[in-house]
Amino acid sequence: MKIYKVGLPFIGMSSLMLLMSPLANAAEMSNMDHGSMDMSGMDMSDMDHSSMDMSGNMSDMDHSGMDMSGDMSDMDHSGMDMSGDMSDMDHSGMDMSGDMSDMDHSGMDMSGDMSGMDHSGMDMSGMDHGSMDMSGMQGGKAPADARSPDYSNGVPYGRFGKPVMMGSLPLWGVSVDDLGYQFDDDQINYEFDTWYGTDSNRVTLRSEGSIQTKDDKEIDSLTSLSYWKPLSIFWNGEAGVAYDTENDKSAVMAGIAGTAPYFIETDARAYLYTDGQVRLDLGAEYEWRLDQHWVVIPEVELTAFSKDDTDNHITKGFNEFGADVRLTYEMLSRQLAPYVGISYETALGNARDLRRQEDEAVDSSSVTAGVKFWF
Repeated sequence: MKIYKVGLPFIGMSSLMLLMSPLANAAEMSNMDHGSMDMSGMDMSDMDHSSMDMSGNMSDMDHSGMDMSGDMSDMDHSGMDMSGDMSDMDHSGMDMSGDMSDMDHSGMDMSGDMSGMDHSGMDMSGMDHGSMDMSGMQGGKAPADARSPDYSNGVPYGRFGKPVMMGSLPLWGVSVDDLGYQFDDDQINYEFDTWYGTDSNRVTLRSEGSIQTKDDKEIDSLTSLSYWKPLSIFWNGEAGVAYDTENDKSAVMAGIAGTAPYFIETDARAYLYTDGQVRLDLGAEYEWRLDQHWVVIPEVELTAFSKDDTDNHITKGFNEFGADVRLTYEMLSRQLAPYVGISYETALGNARDLRRQEDEAVDSSSVTAGVKFWF
């Protein structure tokens, strides 16, 4: 039996290397470069990082090109210690687009300094935070010195009471768009509307017509009571009932009014009478402002009916077209504006023949003067 002797220097060197190998793993990782590390094809679903110690100095670690797009759904980081200095770690190019829905970070210690970590280019589009518990970030009871819900801090409102927003209060208004005299026709024309309510819901009373100042002093008017509501930024809807003295019939009314492009005030209203007749009124108006007081207002109106009614001088189709131009002067904060102008009316289609048969004028024009105001 032969006995081989091993020199003491060899045994000492081997023991020293074995003792230093664990220390080498915990050495400084400040200059580690993960820039070209590709983990895209690796299945990391069952990787366990529970005992991974990253408490060393990792301030200069570069993860800019690290690809982690693989399946990491079951990775466990529960015991991972990252308490070291990671202030300068760069994750700007790190790709984490893989499946990380089941990754467990519940016990991960990240108490170290990570103030300088850069995640600007990190892709985490596949991560699922649906069950992430953030209840500790907000909640609990308000501190004793917190402000009161109504911001009064316990101070009473005084004799004027609690303030109310203007938009929530019902208001009212009256607008007279036309109150003038037509010299050639010897009649007074008027148009006004009043309303009560808020900016979102109103009740409106509207009337327009003419009053003859000679002979039998006949009054022709169309009056409606309707519910008004905004439909969009520039358009409002109306629906209600109406009464027409010219044919002595009531009707159901629906319409839309608002501002068309180029600031043209437009309105369209349809009336369904009790006898089945349908009337359509279309109108457009534009304010051409010359300066702060003088305004030129052109206006056009068009009337159409759905069927003939010879007793009331009505024919099917377009019956009448009217236009006028007024020069107004606004005063008293633009609430009062006297005007002078010219008006023109003409019959259309079969209505012209009907008027000729009854010896009535087909066309008429007149100089007008009046006032418009609101309050």
